[in-house]
Amino acid sequence: MRSAARFTSLVALALLPVVSPAQELDPVEREIVAAVDARAEEAVAFLEAAVNVNSGTMNFAGVREVGRMFAGRLASIGFETRWIEMPDSVNRAGHLFATRRGAPGGTRFLLIGHLDTVFEPDDAFQEFRRDGERATGPGVVDMKGGDVAMVLALEALHAAGALAEATFTVAMIGDEESAGLPLEVARGDLIAAAEAADVALGFEGGDRGWAVVARRGSSAWTLETTGRQGHSSRVFSEVYGSGAIFEAARILHAFHEEVRGPEHLTFNPGVILGGTDVAYDPADNRGTAFGKTNVIARTVVVDGGLRFISEEQKEAARERMRAIAAASLPGASAEIEFTDKYPAMPPTDGNRALLAVLDRASRDLGIGPVEAYDPSQRGAADISFVAPFVDGLDGLGVHGSGSHTPDEVVDLTSLPMVAKRAAVLIHRLARDLPEAVR
Repeated sequence: MRSAARFTSLVALALLPVVSPAQELDPVEREIVAAVDARAEEAVAFLEAAVNVNSGTMNFAGVREVGRMFAGRLASIGFETRWIEMPDSVNRAGHLFATRRGAPGGTRFLLIGHLDTVFEPDDAFQEFRRDGERATGPGVVDMKGGDVAMVLALEALHAAGALAEATFTVAMIGDEESAGLPLEVARGDLIAAAEAADVALGFEGGDRGWAVVARRGSSAWTLETTGRQGHSSRVFSEVYGSGAIFEAARILHAFHEEVRGPEHLTFNPGVILGGTDVAYDPADNRGTAFGKTNVIARTVVVDGGLRFISEEQKEAARERMRAIAAASLPGASAEIEFTDKYPAMPPTDGNRALLAVLDRASRDLGIGPVEAYDPSQRGAADISFVAPFVDGLDGLGVHGSGSHTPDEVVDLTSLPMVAKRAAVLIHRLARDLPEAVR
């Protein structure tokens, strides 16, 4: 299935100018394009129906209902569907998984979407509204539009008789916007699917001219500093030292000056509370502080985030941050703790090889070239959990703007376009997976 010569030819083809689709698409691919076009308006209607069911992460009934809707579409083209319940302790609705087994030795695909949105039932933004080729609504881009594009691509492949050889697992996650804990449970089924896959494709929102070969990981950190409480007239003295607030300020300044710099590495202190007494609730990201200007501060809490492009970069940053925190001012002390959230999706050779195939498919469809998107401009996503196990691409979904806001809008013309591109990509990867892909 995998051929170094084939991969070399694909990379070379990606450098050629745009040509007529009729010259480059094979007969099956032309059937795929026709099948997408025939279903495009019905797909918009399905998107409207899915968007009009509220599926805020904590609306478990709504998440399950949207899952039921997509399960029906997938079952109609030969997928076996199942709803994976989460334990009560995780406090999330669960996930929709669907599988379709192909010929032995065929390419094994993992396709990733999510069912939930950031808009809970009490939010004012609840309705799909269409205005020509644009539509607004909660999740039209992030990511019910991407889910519909994924299903439309699979339906077109099925109509063209191009699903039989490969094996597919579709994972539609129910808590992408606010993952349940512990993550090893909330994402355990997704990781298990990745370990059995050859390639992963994520359908988060994208753009005509780029796709995602790398995403930064996300980690939390909490800094707590302690000083000796006393009268402010004795601050800086040998007995009392500089207090907790100066200690926190020293550390944060050193982070800014000494840790900042490596490409794609960022860190942000999002909340800081300091004084004589502090109460902070990390789950709610809020708290209270009490202090007086004539009292040396006794305690400070800083809650922050760290984003990184690889585990090596993450660990190097953490090591330096720990060293800075340990070099305390006289009379003060500091402790810093880190919590893993989303791993990084590094830009592997396999990811770039998949991008080359997507780029060729996009050119052959007359859509134009596709380049790698700057990972510094993207947040974390579920494909990051599978990145340690399988190469992949993300950003294959619909085009729009305003995600996570009441101005979320989708370009409806992008729905059939990205479905065609994804379907042709899948067809070509099923036929010949590049050698560089793990």
